[in-house]
Amino acid sequence: MLLEQRKTLDPRSGHSRVRVALALVLLTPMLGGCGAGALYDKFFAKDETFVDEPADKLYNEGLYLMNKKNDNKGAAKKFEEVDRQHPYSDWARKSLLMSAYASYQNGDYDECISSANRYVALHPGSPDAAYAQYLVAASNFDQIPDISRDQGRTEKAISSLEEVIRKYPTSEYATSAKKKIEAARDQLAGKEMSVGRYYMEKRDYTAAINRYKVVVTQYQTTRHVEEALARLTEAYMAIGIVGEAQTAAAVLGHNFPDSRWYKDAYNLVKSGGAEPSENKDSYISKAFKRIGLG
Repeated sequence: MLLEQRKTLDPRSGHSRVRVALALVLLTPMLGGCGAGALYDKFFAKDETFVDEPADKLYNEGLYLMNKKNDNKGAAKKFEEVDRQHPYSDWARKSLLMSAYASYQNGDYDECISSANRYVALHPGSPDAAYAQYLVAASNFDQIPDISRDQGRTEKAISSLEEVIRKYPTSEYATSAKKKIEAARDQLAGKEMSVGRYYMEKRDYTAAINRYKVVVTQYQTTRHVEEALARLTEAYMAIGIVGEAQTAAAVLGHNFPDSRWYKDAYNLVKSGGAEPSENKDSYISKAFKRIGLG
């Protein structure tokens, strides 16, 4: 395989070289023999400090560092060097993806995202473009913080995972992306629940209801929805909106009859002299009907 190499223009050629030589002649009387000679060497001495290495050699060195030495950072640098020295070669294309992978393995997520995005931009039709897009999504996913912190990164992870599904719906990475989206959505629901519990402790039931409402209407398929329905029952009973409390308890019992949360919700409604009873016009019922539950 013929490998193209970068061509650098020599600033000392043509008219530029004549002008530099003329400048040296004019400066000679002022600098003296030694000074002129040193200046001449500076301009005309051949730079032998850099020598291109074969692309396949650099690429294989990167593989060796990654697979045998577990040096992902060093491997990434080798792969980047392939792209720098042989930018238009097939080795450069392969190395760009491997650089992204090595950076991901090393936890250098920003570097991974940068390389993977560049790969997708330069080689959108490549069979490996789906994997590059998935590396972007996985890098964002792996940086999802715990529920006590801002969840902006979680939203970003979901967006990039959805991009994998949208662009490459039949790829194996789309299947993995769907699973990660569910995990990320569960994280967002967990954040809402955490804040809702905080307001419940403060007896700010309206603020708590608004948080649990988000879980019920947007994250019905997460593991937090059972507790959210039970908490809604509790909060609505606390402020005297018995009808919504009855609906929350009824929907909880219908969809999760064996849930421990249903037992608590049922007993709470009963203690208020009522029975779980679903109002079909409630946002709670509509939310579950929308996704085929209830």
